Amino acid sequence: MQESVHEKVGHLFRHEAGRMAAVLTRLLGVQAWEEAEDIVQDTLLQALGSWKLKGIPDNPSAWLYTVARRKAVDKLRQRRMQEQHHAVIGQALHSEYTLSPAVQQLFLDHEIEDSQLRMIFACCHPSIAYEAQLALILKTLCGLSVGEIAQSFRTNEETIGKRLYRAREKIREEKIALEVPLPAALPARLDAVLHAIYLLFNEGYHSAHPDKLIRHELCAEAIRLALLLLKNPVTALPVVYALLALMCFQASREEARTAEDGSMVLLKNQDRSRWNGALIKKAEHFLEISATGNEISAYHVEASIASCHARAATFEAIAWNRIVQLYNILETIKPGPIVALNRAIAIGYASTPAAGVEALKAIPHMQDDYLCLSALGDFYAADQAFVEARSSYERALTQVPTTAGRTLLQRKLAALPLG
Repeated sequence: MQESVHEKVGHLFRHEAGRMAAVLTRLLGVQAWEEAEDIVQDTLLQALGSWKLKGIPDNPSAWLYTVARRKAVDKLRQRRMQEQHHAVIGQALHSEYTLSPAVQQLFLDHEIEDSQLRMIFACCHPSIAYEAQLALILKTLCGLSVGEIAQSFRTNEETIGKRLYRAREKIREEKIALEVPLPAALPARLDAVLHAIYLLFNEGYHSAHPDKLIRHELCAEAIRLALLLLKNPVTALPVVYALLALMCFQASREEARTAEDGSMVLLKNQDRSRWNGALIKKAEHFLEISATGNEISAYHVEASIASCHARAATFEAIAWNRIVQLYNILETIKPGPIVALNRAIAIGYASTPAAGVEALKAIPHMQDDYLCLSALGDFYAADQAFVEARSSYERALTQVPTTAGRTLLQRKLAALPLG
């Protein structure tokens, strides 16, 4: 029972903590961010203690919101400083008679969703550094750990910790009002919002967790947040449709990426009958709508690359030359080592393994990266350069952070001819 309770609370933390914090911040005021986080933590700790004794309730999410709501009401009764709250709920909070109903209203499903999206936009305040905006969203509203955020940015935990600390100090010292901007100003903050959603999805799809290959709940949460943007005509823009197309294409392959024993299945070995056809159709629909705009974003290009994989009946039938062309475009929009890595891999499949090796070796500062080393090993093995392949895999094995990654590399090593 104890283990199942811990697992359940951990899952709910990922799924509900950001939403609860967003609602509580609307109630307590944006400057009371830390108070809102404290209530969330207290609620989850209370769940751990109560559920160990009484068992997990039939509707654990409702239990959490009920407890958090009561704690919020208690906090508001203690403070009695309603003039500092949002004007929309300020009047209702003045009266003890209307206090509880006003809080109850903000905990309705549609208000919870609205509150979370409001706070995501609020975090994208122009006075806060862009990367700190992303870290705030991922940590406070999406429930990622500092380590997971560091992995997303390909940096260390100390750097992310400093970004979060500086952002919160800036908010406190400069009394920055984390309020949702007027509709006309929303598009200016949309890039950061979409970037945060993209990073959240990637953490689910390429999990940094040492023992979890895919974290489906994070992928689903990212898609849910993007779909919320479509409900507002101001943010229902082609770039949002492009990101949704990309995530749906990727999510359609989730089940096929994992074998029965939990190990990783590479794209070329995946059973395409296990791909989610309904999600692929949705992705194609979103991609078509995204083409109605006048601008091409990185999400458009990445979604187009994903569609090349989805449309091919087999791995061998993938239009690799087309994918190389798309990566050439992506490098001009979003230059970086991961884009260069994926482009080099595409070159290897479009041309020859030797061409892939050459392209990988030309990427600056990637020669000790386990992803690059693993790809080098693959192309060396395909070119029957088995000594070089073994060396690359062994070097990658010392760097790979996940159990699934280590298992895959060990299998690749075992498949190499001896000698």
